[in-house]
Amino acid sequence: MIDTLPRLQPSDFPSIRRDRLETLQVNLGYLCNQRCLHCHVNAGPNRTEIMDWPTIEVVLEVLKKAEIRRLDLTGGAPEMNPHFRQLVAAASAMGIEVIDRCNLTILSEPGYEGLAEFLAAQRVELVASLPCYLEDNVDAQRGSGVFRQSIEGLSRLNKLGYGIEGSGLKLTLVYNPQGPTLPPAQQELETAYRDMLRDAYNVEFNQLFTITNMPVNRFGSTLISQNKFDSYMDLLKASYNHDALSAVMCRNLISVDWRGYVYDCDFNQMLGLPFGATGGAVHLRELLQREIEGAPIAVLDHCYGCTAGQGSSCGGALKTGVSQ
Repeated sequence: MIDTLPRLQPSDFPSIRRDRLETLQVNLGYLCNQRCLHCHVNAGPNRTEIMDWPTIEVVLEVLKKAEIRRLDLTGGAPEMNPHFRQLVAAASAMGIEVIDRCNLTILSEPGYEGLAEFLAAQRVELVASLPCYLEDNVDAQRGSGVFRQSIEGLSRLNKLGYGIEGSGLKLTLVYNPQGPTLPPAQQELETAYRDMLRDAYNVEFNQLFTITNMPVNRFGSTLISQNKFDSYMDLLKASYNHDALSAVMCRNLISVDWRGYVYDCDFNQMLGLPFGATGGAVHLRELLQREIEGAPIAVLDHCYGCTAGQGSSCGGALKTGVSQ
């Protein structure tokens, strides 16, 4: 895989600083049952990096002592961490809002029986990847048969109450472009998703997030090999939206890798950019001794991906109604 970091520096991206910490986004490991073309984590079935229980105990300690209200679990497939259910149950018991970034197909994998029921019982919010509502497009991006497996997973979740109005079980779908383009307007695409999935498969969901593909790791390497990296960066910069800068996720979120080291965001984690532009590795346990509000955030040219067009974050578009 081609290293994208040299292509992203130096950078003229505006300097930004942190607000109050609200979300701890924890990567439980790079192991995944899929290997998607757009994956900025380079996750897959052969990855061995997995967060161990002592590190998870530090996560729980920080959640409690720092009074963080939201735990956002990512991977790979976060559910493949053997301690996933224990962590979710412990955080839920503390009153923490838990989000699981689920690829849907994990729900039907051998060894994960009862996972959907567990998530519903714990009232976990699901953010589920479905990069298109067309079967051929999804399978081209994520692998043969993934779309059908995903629809089966969504139907199962609907039966448990996920995505159904009044159930309190929130189900969000995530769209990623197929290639080096910006996502279409989130609101209009959500309507198209809802109409297609409801009419063709009787599937319901609460909302859709559109997320821009970031020029790092697997996707960035693919762009370089296709000689499209520079043109994609030109597109991101030309589409810069200053209004999105105030809402970027790194202002209120910290990303934690499988070893317990912290970064300003998930993308910085994949690039190995130290937290707070300090130049040195910072472990999660050190956060309890630091005042981080107002601290600088490490930025490079990939940050234009979060501020292009409508803006993009783990919570979808930042400024709806903006023309792409």
